[in-house]
Amino acid sequence: MTMASVPAANGAEALDPRRWAALVVLLTGAFLAPLDFFIVNIAMPSITTGLGATAADVQFVISGYAVVYAVFLITGGRLGDIFGRKQIFLIGLAGFALASALCGLAWSPFSLIMGRLLQALAAAAMAPQALASIHALFPPHERGRALSIYGVTLGLSSIVGQLLGGALVGADLGGLGWRLIFLINLPISIAAFAVAIPLLRETRDGHRPRLDAGGVVLSAMALTAFVLPLIEGREHGWPWWAIATLLSAPLFAEAFRRYEIGLAGMGGEPLVPIEVFRSPGLLRGLAAIGTLYALAAFFLTYSIYLQDALGRTALQAGLAILPFSLGFLLGSTGSPMAARRLGSASSSLGFALSSTGLIATSQVAAMAPPGAMPPTALMAPSLLLIGLGMGFSIPTMMRVVVERVEPRRAGLVGGMVNSTLQVSAAAGVAVLGGLFYTVLGDRTDPAQVTHAFCVTLLAIAGCHILGAVLAAGLGRRQS
Repeated sequence: MTMASVPAANGAEALDPRRWAALVVLLTGAFLAPLDFFIVNIAMPSITTGLGATAADVQFVISGYAVVYAVFLITGGRLGDIFGRKQIFLIGLAGFALASALCGLAWSPFSLIMGRLLQALAAAAMAPQALASIHALFPPHERGRALSIYGVTLGLSSIVGQLLGGALVGADLGGLGWRLIFLINLPISIAAFAVAIPLLRETRDGHRPRLDAGGVVLSAMALTAFVLPLIEGREHGWPWWAIATLLSAPLFAEAFRRYEIGLAGMGGEPLVPIEVFRSPGLLRGLAAIGTLYALAAFFLTYSIYLQDALGRTALQAGLAILPFSLGFLLGSTGSPMAARRLGSASSSLGFALSSTGLIATSQVAAMAPPGAMPPTALMAPSLLLIGLGMGFSIPTMMRVVVERVEPRRAGLVGGMVNSTLQVSAAAGVAVLGGLFYTVLGDRTDPAQVTHAFCVTLLAIAGCHILGAVLAAGLGRRQS
């Protein structure tokens, strides 16, 4: 059952306020899920001190969440198709609130990591329901606008995560410090839950697919085998098990591919139908999107640079992201107009802007005396340029990739986009965060922290340059 449309005088469907209100509620889940990935970055120094966490613990608190979230996103979307999107959304939202409480009350690094993994499972259930509902509730002439809003929401979560994290840690209400970044989810989730019950209507596909449990297990094993050794390997000096696990990732991926093909051949319903990858430009678009969230390592290392090298507080570190935030808002609001005017060239523009801003930020930080804040007149425009590029890239690439496939596959591909973003975020923190800690070594003086930060920025810029090459010429698919 879908929400009724309001007929217009000319026979076309008019905007239905209830439909858009429902989208706002669903976007709460889509917003909270990535928010809790980024909000942790700003609190990492406080968590490290408060719980006695190691560098590997810190990376796993971030990357473990991203991996579990990425692995089960498509599964969460399938559960919505089977049991109803409202029901799964509410279950995920309740689970997210409970897991957030566990994180806020964590007494050790291990308990925090366990809470984060449970939080990611709940997020994977609630977040996909927004994207699936866009295709279930919105007619084609409104769907593009709804997809753009969805893409902007995902991007804003990274900005709000930095600002809110800094404000909450700095406020230290009731002496809770970093715990507030998790406990703040409780009132938000409770309010969203109360509004969702009367406002949301149940929607599900007319055909109720079966859950591909084998596909879920094999995809989870492949992604875990890829990311886990990247996180733990460097910290433990690359033992044999880490190398063996990493080398097994392609084998699990191939097993997943063969299983999905065999399941489809027997008339089953695979988690990811392999034929969807035959859509022209889809793989290249997903690969380009996979470079975007290499920027997750920027948020982590920028916070460490500001607090450990420059002596800024968590609140000051959060506020320092404001130029990026302004750039993101300008880029996201201007992306539809620029896409129409630039055509196929628009898909590479955002990557070019962000990579330029990353290189400029690296140079500005390197030129400043050790321990001294770089000139705002130079740093602010560089950060704004990074935000401008990201604000342009996320909604643009979201539309470009989803439009590569026929409408009935759009929800599936949207889930694949989200999974790609989250895996790239996990890999970015693991690989590029590992690069930062490797360059840093045993030294923690301002000069060495700054050097490690600058090297990491140049590596992220290289990822975005690769993204620009991959995205070149994709543009909007012509009907």
